[in-house]
Amino acid sequence: MEIKAFESTTNPFGGVIPDPSKFPTNPERFESQLQASLDSWKIGKYKVAWLELHIDLAVLVPIAVSYGFEYHHSGNDYLMLIKRLEPNAFVPAYASHYIGAGGVAVNNKNELLVVHEKGRSSGPPFYKLPGGALHAGEHLVDGVIREVLEETGIRTRFSSLACFRSQHGYRYGKSDIYFVCRLEPLSHEITKQEEEIEECIWMPVNEYYAADSVSYFNKLVVQAALTSPGVVPTVVKGYRAPDTVEVFLPEGTVDSLSNYLPQQNN
Repeated sequence: MEIKAFESTTNPFGGVIPDPSKFPTNPERFESQLQASLDSWKIGKYKVAWLELHIDLAVLVPIAVSYGFEYHHSGNDYLMLIKRLEPNAFVPAYASHYIGAGGVAVNNKNELLVVHEKGRSSGPPFYKLPGGALHAGEHLVDGVIREVLEETGIRTRFSSLACFRSQHGYRYGKSDIYFVCRLEPLSHEITKQEEEIEECIWMPVNEYYAADSVSYFNKLVVQAALTSPGVVPTVVKGYRAPDTVEVFLPEGTVDSLSNYLPQQNN
């Protein structure tokens, strides 16, 4: 009986990607098809093989490893392995950063919305901006509004992106980018998140600046949000689908180049 290679697709970079839904559950059958596939891929002069094994096929992982596959990344229910079919083939690294956002919301009394998280060491409250990590596929504007609402119960409107910082050696050894956003409060009554937040208050901005328990970095980013116009969400005509990309530019940038807008064909 002829052993056929896996059904596969390719990418523009010389990669071959077998269809994980077509893998046999029998380890011996899988190994036979993997051998046939590797022979076929080498003849086809592919550079990298990408092998996605779902958790219910975990028994197949040792077989793939024995044929030179290496771990690349994983999700909740799958493991992605790769094998260079050419010795120095380029393999892009997996996602290396977390993305988080904090909201600077100041009411008409010049009070800043701040939180003190649970689990902090004893001593005076460590007040910081409400915010947190964005969900996969979530826009920055939506994420910071959601996080502030979840932690404080305060509804807000996005005004501008004030500043950001990049940090290495964060969770699981990944890097982290933290965006600081200016928000306009749309409500005033606080309802703190019981699971994560010890205290949530409206704090006079001057008290925040003067508080010894507030880090100098946190004071700086609030000052940046309150004194800089920042950059604002901007729709750039013809530049990718709005549900897949966010663009932040100084206000008026698009208008300043309106004469150079690409002409749309009717």
